[in-house]
Amino acid sequence: MEAREVFDIIRRDAVDIVSEEAFFKKLTSGKKLSVKLGADPTRPDLHLGHSVVLRKLRLLQRLGHEVIFVIGDFTAMIGDPSGKSKTRPPLSFEQTRENGKTYFEQVTKILDPQHTRIVYNSDWLKALRFEDVLKLAGKFTLAQILERNDFSSRYKEGSPIGLHELFYPLMQGYDSVALHADIEIGGSDQTFNLLVGRSLQRDYGQDAQDVITFPLLIGLDGTEKMSKSLNNYIGLGEPAADMYQKCMRVPDALLADYFRLTTDLIPSDYASLMESDMPAAHALYADTIVTMYCGKEEALQAKARYLSVAAGEAPEIMEEIVLSERPRNMAELVRFSGLAASNSEARRLIVGKGIRLDSALLEMPDAPVPQGTSFVLKRGKNRFVRVFIEG
Repeated sequence: MEAREVFDIIRRDAVDIVSEEAFFKKLTSGKKLSVKLGADPTRPDLHLGHSVVLRKLRLLQRLGHEVIFVIGDFTAMIGDPSGKSKTRPPLSFEQTRENGKTYFEQVTKILDPQHTRIVYNSDWLKALRFEDVLKLAGKFTLAQILERNDFSSRYKEGSPIGLHELFYPLMQGYDSVALHADIEIGGSDQTFNLLVGRSLQRDYGQDAQDVITFPLLIGLDGTEKMSKSLNNYIGLGEPAADMYQKCMRVPDALLADYFRLTTDLIPSDYASLMESDMPAAHALYADTIVTMYCGKEEALQAKARYLSVAAGEAPEIMEEIVLSERPRNMAELVRFSGLAASNSEARRLIVGKGIRLDSALLEMPDAPVPQGTSFVLKRGKNRFVRVFIEG
């Protein structure tokens, strides 16, 4: 692809480019650019929301530019306050490092590994002396930080704001200084943080990065942005069967956005189908996404599993649990199978007619477990576990 073509695609889909003129000049300069994207490892999975930006980064890689993927193992200990109405629970450094282990494998499902550099922001943030932190804090006033909508609204409502949260934009911005980033890309909710990086680069005597933001992908709940912490996401590294059934749950009103932002299909491929047969349109989306990230064979198997479950049949492949002894009653069987976190939850599920054993509805939590060494338990519409009892 030519630089002009990539520029036009990015300009078409971006929410904002700061500044558009400088970005075009950089893109056509012939210089190899450093393009930054950051993600905090608050959970082990990257998701389709991340793919909106990753797919644009792949276009820049085709022009020979390097993507620097910043795993925010240090910033994740605070947690990005963007859009949050309260302070996030803190994570330990060990938790953030553990969560980030699979990120390279996940991002290279989209990015070219030969033009992708993975870095951890603890490498430079952890090394800052207190003198350095004070110098960094002096670059912005409290009034400037409180211009962020989430901080401003929380302050007006009297909701607590931890002092450490105010440092988050500065820490993310300092990442750009440490990396000498030419361009930083992110979701539209990251605009403030990205512009802080642009400002800090000037303060530290560097050329200011250009900032490009893209639309946020709304999650499966249909209201909030796709987020690991809200558990409304489709993970890039999820098993094909889980990914397929989640794709089939995309709200009808959002399906066109999902097609546009996360696939290479053009409107003529799906628009008429959405008007005439919405279930078939969902199936097209699920087939496309699972094939992209898991391969054609996995997508075919995932579709077959989904259709068999939708028809009320148990899938051929399911999770398996081996128990060393026979549970005392049905509630214990459900708990030991992993379908409930406690006996009390198992009882509620059984009484609420939410559990089946070999297709038969369970109704009595204290009923004895039938004779036999193998059972298939089903919770809800699509969660199956095959239980083997030894002895």
